[in-house]
Amino acid sequence: MMKKKILHFAQAFGHEASDKRLDILKRIGEVGSISEAARSANVSYKAAWQALETLSNLAGSPLVEKAVGGSGGGGARLTQAGIQLLEAAQLLNQARASVLSTLEQRSGNTLSLSGLIGLGLRTSMRNQLPCQIKAITMASGTARVQLELPNGAALLSKITTESAELLGLKVGMSALALCKATAVAVGTELKGSENVNLISGEVLRTSSSLTDGETSVQLMPGLQMIGFPVGGQGLSVRQKVVAAVHESAVVIAIPG
Repeated sequence: MMKKKILHFAQAFGHEASDKRLDILKRIGEVGSISEAARSANVSYKAAWQALETLSNLAGSPLVEKAVGGSGGGGARLTQAGIQLLEAAQLLNQARASVLSTLEQRSGNTLSLSGLIGLGLRTSMRNQLPCQIKAITMASGTARVQLELPNGAALLSKITTESAELLGLKVGMSALALCKATAVAVGTELKGSENVNLISGEVLRTSSSLTDGETSVQLMPGLQMIGFPVGGQGLSVRQKVVAAVHESAVVIAIPG
């Protein structure tokens, strides 16, 4: 007897309730065409296929299948798993809206709800920094996104144009900048380049171990960046340092 395939809703949704990928899936169900869905969602055909492939991988089941016949000679239609995924997404959006409305109406709320997007993420990336998108430059299949951290520091991220389209990135949006601690070099005199971010701060915590020099750099109260000293350089608490990370190592997540 064949084992019933389980649809992984949580993985497919990730942390974002209004995922552009789900929007594309919904449009395919409505128009029966991947290319038409891509046009109406203002993304490229390649980006639409990337969205479907990612969602299918996360859900653990094909979400779209070929539809034979019709005036257009065939197209695409949602599988039962695709239909179920959209139904679940609608229910989650309704529940999420209700929870956020309740929180926003409470008196004495001092938290920025948009700044809590990282709470839904489970990732090995130690650095999760709230920021705002200040500029987006498209060139040669890539998008260079300029982010601004809460302390006013600039942080650049280089991603594919398809990723920028699927995230629906726009100037002024709140976002979360992610990067591995191992991608961040910490030192007192680091030299960067056009593609390397240099962010100033001071040592908040550092390891005395010779094999594990993990260092926490405080960019401002409540905002830290984790990295490793370069060249076995010994650092001390409250010492002024610079954290360096290449723009291609910075990943962008956005709130739903």
